Order: sequence, then structure tokens, then C-alpha cells
Amino acid sequence: MTSALKLTLGPLLYLWQTERWRDFYFRIADEAPVDTVVLGETVCSKRLHFMESEMAAVVERLEASGKEVRISTLALVTLDREAKYQRSLADGDGHLVEANDLSALQALKNRHHTIGPFVNVYNGASAKVLARNGATAICLPPELPSASIGEIAKSCPEVALELFAFGRVPLAISARCAHARSKGRTKDNCQFVCDEDPDGLPVRTLSGQPFLALNGVQTLSHSCQALIEEPTDTLSLGISSLRLSPQACDMVAVSDLFRRVADGRMPPPEASRRLREIYPEAPLSNGFHHGRAGAEWIARQRNMEGSVQ
Repeated sequence: MTSALKLTLGPLLYLWQTERWRDFYFRIADEAPVDTVVLGETVCSKRLHFMESEMAAVVERLEASGKEVRISTLALVTLDREAKYQRSLADGDGHLVEANDLSALQALKNRHHTIGPFVNVYNGASAKVLARNGATAICLPPELPSASIGEIAKSCPEVALELFAFGRVPLAISARCAHARSKGRTKDNCQFVCDEDPDGLPVRTLSGQPFLALNGVQTLSHSCQALIEEPTDTLSLGISSLRLSPQACDMVAVSDLFRRVADGRMPPPEASRRLREIYPEAPLSNGFHHGRAGAEWIARQRNMEGSVQ
């Protein structure tokens, strides 16, 4: 890697109380070595009011620190008011909008925008269609193996590509809220119980093994994807940016580790060791990138053998 590789902080997928949300982004603005920050609610429209009162202050603070700000759309639109909200983002104040649902594409047609990891871009033809619609950058789905990533980059060089490099992997989203139901509530009367689990609610097998996490209407992986031991892969695949998805840990320290590896100032194995210390709540994984089961961890020093640590 070289310093040509940029870092993007993706939207916060969890529900945090307003003050915690604001203070998190203020610290990101002041201390995190990221180039771009994606703001906004992606998972559940009912959460929007938690950030609305502080959004302008957060945007101002981030931009004053030299960071580019993008605004995320919802990943699932099921109501008229949600469709209206999507259109209002497209007609917004000049910030690039990140489309995370196909319903946003018509409103964004012929306007510069970006594509988030919730849109299934599995081949170069899909990337080209999105580029013709106005997309300037695409964060590829986190389950794509490196071979597919390379093919997309070759066939669609006009679009900047981004990899989902850190965070629990978003696996599914539903119109129903399993998180609320797990706590004896309904989606319409959830009372925002998801704020009790700021890093997701663990889902365990009958034998007690954690394997998923709930986040409102969203299902995430239990393991945390971490593409920090792929220093020669990333740029050679045609990737221009790595996406860090906020977790309930020190994201300034996480972004600093990725920045150090990208700049060649820290060996990747050392960085992954430190990453486990910063975020011990979930095992690290990179299996998807290597064409294996997503929850696996492929150690860098043994990649050539395809062995698992």
C-alpha cells in the first residue's frame, strides 16, 4: 500500500443517543486520519430524529477539518415518507449522496453520487450501468472475493472503487424488526430498544456459539471483517479507498492503524494484533476476500498456502 489509498468512514449503522453520536463525530473530525465521512441513517428511518438536531454542527466540524462529507440514503424503503425522504436527499444541499437502495437511483439520475455496499454490484456490467447513471464511486459489497473485485475494476475504470475493510458485515435487512421482537416488542412499538445494544445484539446457536448480531431490522455478522493484512492486494486490484464501518470501539485508533499500514509505517501482522486489542468484542475475519467462508481468518504469512490461522 501507499498513501494514495484513501480512508472512508462509513455511516454509523447502530443507534446511539444524540450526544454520543455528536461527540463521536466531533472526535473523528478532530483526530481521525480519514478522508471522507458518510453521515446519515441507513438502517431505520425511525432513528432519524436522534441525529437531526446535531447534523449541521457535525457537518460543519467535519468539513472544517478538511474531510469530505457524504449523506447516506436508507438501505430499505417501505413507506411513502421514506421515499419522500430519499427524494429530499437527492434534492439536497450539495453534498454527495450515497445510494444504498435502488429506489434512490432514479432521483439521483445524471447527478454525481456514490453507491454504498448495500447495492449488489457483482460484475463490471452493473458498475457500468451505475456509472452511466452518475455514480462516481462504488463501495463494493463486502462478500466479494478479490478475483471478482479485480475484474470489476478492469472493466469499469471510470469509477473509483472502495472496499469494506473494517466492521461487522451487513448481511441482510428486513421490513420486520427481529431486534424488537427478541425483547418482547413490535416494530411499531419498539421504544428504540436497539439503543441498548450499541454494537449489535449477539445471536447465538443452540449450543451457545455467537454467529450473528441484530441491529434493529438489520442482521450483521458476528465476526468483524478486517482487510488490514492485504497490503499488496488493495491497490493492485484497482481500489482507491478502504471503508471503516463504525463499531463501539476507538475508531480513531482503528483509522490510525489502517493509515499506518497504508503508508507503510506498520507491518500488517502488527496492525492486526493491535486491532484485536482495540476491538476485542468480535473475532477478526477476512474470509470473503480470499474466496472462503466469511468468518474465517486467513493469516498473511500463510496466504500462499491458503491456510487458516
